[in-house]
Amino acid sequence: MNIFELRDRLINDYNAYISSFFQIRDPAIRAKVEESVDAGLLWPESLIQLNPAFAPGAWIDELVAEGVLHDECKRIFRKDKSRSEYHGSGRPLRLHRHQEDAVRIARQGHNYVLTTGTGSGKSLSYIVPIVDHVLRRGSGRGIQAIIVYPMNALANSQEGELRKFLQLGYPEGQSPVSFARYTGQEDDAARQAIIANPPAILLTNYVMLELILTRRAERPLIAAAQGLRFLALDELH
Repeated sequence: MNIFELRDRLINDYNAYISSFFQIRDPAIRAKVEESVDAGLLWPESLIQLNPAFAPGAWIDELVAEGVLHDECKRIFRKDKSRSEYHGSGRPLRLHRHQEDAVRIARQGHNYVLTTGTGSGKSLSYIVPIVDHVLRRGSGRGIQAIIVYPMNALANSQEGELRKFLQLGYPEGQSPVSFARYTGQEDDAARQAIIANPPAILLTNYVMLELILTRRAERPLIAAAQGLRFLALDELH
């Protein structure tokens, strides 16, 4: 399919449809309208943009071999993982350069702000360091990371990504790093379960985070976050 030919056919069909409604008696006005329509008043020119290629970085396995990441990251961060419990499920994952830079900066204990293009893996730039930290320190030691989203839709999407990395390839209930979504969408039983057994990674939104800080019922979450290492603000702008 030639996309430009398709565009021309669509515009011609639309032009014929729109023009069928023109019933202008005055020659000058009719000429002006036809001139404007022919000039593209009702449709813009084709927009052509280049799809950016982000600079390649290190493979996850290379960062593990270098000691930058915990050894278990080789099993966690893989592409196309299945539900199999086989240790080698999926394919090796290569980071973009900005993701590798973020991992190294976080490993050194520094704060950072990352701004880059859509689809460039911004979330993975903080998920990898967070998971690496929890693996080194050990899960079950309270909330070690809080990720704050502006919308529940983003939190839900990220929860799905964490399930893919931290649950696929592991036996049921044996994820190496615990995580939970606490955004107000959960029923009372789910909220109570999270409060009673706080995860290593807590996904929330800015409204719920304020409530956690101010409501008596959520005080156990505050107590569980005394060892907090990461506070990630997704879509900071």
